[in-house]
Amino acid sequence: MLTKEILKLLTDVVGEERCKTSDEDLITYSYDAYLQEFMPDAVLFPKTTDEVSRIMTIASTHGISVTPRGSGTCMTAGSLAKKGGIVLCFSMMNRILEINTANRYAVLEPGVVVADVQKAVDGLGLFYPPDPGSVAVATIAGTVMTNAGGMRGIKYGVTRDYLLGLEVVLPSGEVMNTGTVTRKDVAGYDLTRLMCGSEGTLALVTKVFVRLLPKPKTKRTLEAIYDHIEDAGTTVAKIFEAGIIPATLELMEKTVIKAVEDFAHMGLPLDAEAILLIDVDGDQENVERQSAQVAEFCKKYGAREVHLSGSEKENEQLWAARRSVAGAMGRVRPTCIVEDSTVPVSFLTEAIKKILEVGKRHNVLTAVLAHAGDGNFHPFFLCDQRDEEEMKRVEMAKHELVDFVLSVGGTVSGEHGIGIYKAKYLPKQLGSVSLNLMRSVKNSFDPKGILNPGSFLEHAI
Repeated sequence: MLTKEILKLLTDVVGEERCKTSDEDLITYSYDAYLQEFMPDAVLFPKTTDEVSRIMTIASTHGISVTPRGSGTCMTAGSLAKKGGIVLCFSMMNRILEINTANRYAVLEPGVVVADVQKAVDGLGLFYPPDPGSVAVATIAGTVMTNAGGMRGIKYGVTRDYLLGLEVVLPSGEVMNTGTVTRKDVAGYDLTRLMCGSEGTLALVTKVFVRLLPKPKTKRTLEAIYDHIEDAGTTVAKIFEAGIIPATLELMEKTVIKAVEDFAHMGLPLDAEAILLIDVDGDQENVERQSAQVAEFCKKYGAREVHLSGSEKENEQLWAARRSVAGAMGRVRPTCIVEDSTVPVSFLTEAIKKILEVGKRHNVLTAVLAHAGDGNFHPFFLCDQRDEEEMKRVEMAKHELVDFVLSVGGTVSGEHGIGIYKAKYLPKQLGSVSLNLMRSVKNSFDPKGILNPGSFLEHAI
């Protein structure tokens, strides 16, 4: 319990201005991008590793729960204080500490926004590839804790592929460093990778060391419009068969297209069943050759129209529709639940058709956006959480989706994480042996169970 005496100890660490306890402030930090809400007892805003260490020492001594939080874009309730206690918000630890151009790495505080990292290194001819949909607000530590991916995962991978090392504070208050800034490092267990995707259950990140790439010299964007979603799926397969790996390959089906057009009025074709958005990047000669090949594949396998950009400005214009999806879908119905299942690429078209069929059968409005190149698709369940009967139908549709995804060798989460939203599905995918081992790891780091309690490991039963 967070008594006045303990609160005084915490306030002595961060000062009164960075310790919030009013109802208005607590409500602000009681929700993220999921449906459920949980009120913390206090919200603290540390500015240094030492402050985080002192806070955790106090919390450990008195058995106070601590939940880390960045910008609150988590879609699974992973950044909420499920059992009360402290929300530790890292938004004030937001400095880019170093960009090392010689060795191509950056050192970042946990609250740095990913888009700011990308912009800072871009000006130096470097490139940080991970590009989640919430890139303009998501913090770097948040993407580490969920191993976020995004639209460029097909060619460049996900957050863990650019993670060199971390500075973390353990639940006890001890500070630990993992990894190094070198490209090769096999000294002991890979604790950096263990932290990545752990959803704030093992330690608190206070520094992030990421590797950078040389910035691609040029990029071309293609928009292909289809009357049949199967043709879009065939095109994706043929592009890969030709040995071309686009930087991005996104698919929007018709319900998403209609929602975006209603929201942003971009002139999208309302009679289309699917749109593919494709980026090809690299040196000028290869980009020109491959973008022409991709355009031909699109036409050959069913696209009725193909638009190829001629400049960076046109690239951004074509991508404006994709970046409008989140806001557009939120306007369709009062509640928008976003899934992030992933299947082997060869099953993607079947998975999209499956979710649309399941939604229709259960009388639930569904829509699909997909990172088509890596099999990660985002079904939108568009509903009203105040309608209990409708929410029961949504649950039935989700169960069928999960069963299908796992039956073809997929996963219940490709990039959003588990939180409490998908924890009930974990036993189906992982089994009791894996889950028990994960609980043992959690107990080794956090024997008192104070860090992000109520997480996926406790709900996965």
